[in-house]
Order: sequence, then structure tokens, then C-alpha cells
Amino acid sequence: MDVAVLYSGGKDSSLAIDYCMNKGWNIKYLISVKPNRTDCYLFHYATVEHTKELAKILGIKQFYLKCKVADPEKEAEIVKEVVEKNKVDALVLGGIGLQETQIRTLQKTMMPLGVEVFASHAHLSEEESLNEMLSKGYKIIMTQFASDGLNFNWLGKEINKKTLEELRKLSIEHGFNFLGEGGYYDTLVIDGPIFNKRLKILSYDVMKESDYSGYIKINKIKVEEKSLELQKET
Repeated sequence: MDVAVLYSGGKDSSLAIDYCMNKGWNIKYLISVKPNRTDCYLFHYATVEHTKELAKILGIKQFYLKCKVADPEKEAEIVKEVVEKNKVDALVLGGIGLQETQIRTLQKTMMPLGVEVFASHAHLSEEESLNEMLSKGYKIIMTQFASDGLNFNWLGKEINKKTLEELRKLSIEHGFNFLGEGGYYDTLVIDGPIFNKRLKILSYDVMKESDYSGYIKINKIKVEEKSLELQKET
């Protein structure tokens, strides 16, 4: 089956690539959309530009697009234009608890093309999917947040089993989804078993939008080789 993956570089879309590879599907291309605003419905904002390096590491063709609107139907049309010209059987999304607006809008937009749209890990709980990634050796950092209970110290921090427990406690206290579903926070995957090289972030700035929201802007990043032993571990 020929598929396209909507790829933000975050944990969910990276796991979607992993899923497609394990299924033996042909990932014909990735679609990455960089908004010029932080209030889009369908696309992440922070660090999406670094999917360019990650797509090269993966060796998968990428369509890197811009978005200037905050309207789900108009945003979905950006994706549709690519799929219409580059036929696939399905568009695969990451995530489990995708907002209804996201998946329904894309399903409706792709229906005239006869392209199926689904979330790769809809059969798993949110926590199961993240634990699967951590057990496989994925390196995940928080790149953006919008929630009471989180603060700017979380930006750039790695999400691992220890920090996940910290997030769990904060989520209970403040009422946000501790896995980030629903837009509470976004992530970037800088290493994992699908990559034969990794990203190393050398410097970044913290951009504050309000007391309860912000994101990182990466200034300098490096693509590093991984040893054969490390590749086997991940």
C-alpha cells in the first residue's frame, strides 16, 4: 500500500512512520506544514522546519509547505493539493486522541480523492503508545506548551520515564492531558530506531507567548552519525 504521512516531527507522527514501516507499506512521501502562526487547527508550529533534516535522514521524499490561515477546512486543502497530484492509498496521521476537528476535517477533504485517512495508533491507549516509543529508544523533547501547570523549564526538556511521571502529577493537579493530546504540548523526536543519524540541538531560544504558553526556536542544530552499537540499541 502506498501511503503519505502527515509529519510534524513530533512523537505521534514519528510513531506513525514507525508503524507504516513495520507494516511494510511504501511511504511514498511525508507532508510537513509550517504555519506562520501558532493558532492553526491541524498543524504544529514549533520546530516543524527541522523535519527537513529528519526527512533527509529517513531518506523519504518530503513536501514542505507553509500555512498562513487558521481555519481547519482551508488548512486541509493545503494537504489535499499535494495528495491530489501525488496519488496514494492512504494518508496516515499520528496520535490516538486526535481532536475530532483534525481527523474529521481531513477525512472529509480526502474523501473525493478516494484516499483513506486514519490515525496509526488508534487501537492503543495514549500511554501505551508513548511507553512503546520510550522502550524503543526514541528521544523526545518538548517544544511548545499551552497549559496552566507547565512552565518554561519544560521547553527543550526530554520526555522520558522519569519526566513522564512528573507530567502525570502535574496533569492531575492542573487538569491537562499528561501526554499532550489536545494541544497541551508538542514535541520533537531527535533520535530513534527509524533514524540512522540523530539530531543534536546546540542552541535554542525560549519564546514566551504568555505566562502559560511558549515554544522554542532552535538556532543551531547538528546532524550526528550514530555508532553501529547505538543504532542496534535504538
